[in-house]
Amino acid sequence: MVRNYETVFILTPVLSDAQVKETVSKYKKVLTDNGAKILFEENWGLKKLAYPIQKKSTGFYQLFQFEAEPEVIEKFELEFRRDETVIRFLNFKMDKHAVKYAEKRRKRLSDKKEA
Repeated sequence: MVRNYETVFILTPVLSDAQVKETVSKYKKVLTDNGAKILFEENWGLKKLAYPIQKKSTGFYQLFQFEAEPEVIEKFELEFRRDETVIRFLNFKMDKHAVKYAEKRRKRLSDKKEA
């Protein structure tokens, strides 16, 4: 059964822009190779953390919204745990209200880009 998920992960701030893009594309490939369909992705850039994690006060934030089977999440989280460049990650199974909100937000963002 395909479900909607949202994932936010934080990469260590010592990476260059090229390394961040490479890491993000690696995780997109993990999802697509396992049959997930990426609906939306957003790079939030370098942000200050609420509290220090691994003695770091900033990190590169990335958001993915995707459709996948529940088994894909286990593989996805395993990849996050193995990667030292990932400071934190959170996978969230979206309910019907979150899916509607995400669709409205995507539409609003695409309308802004067009204008």
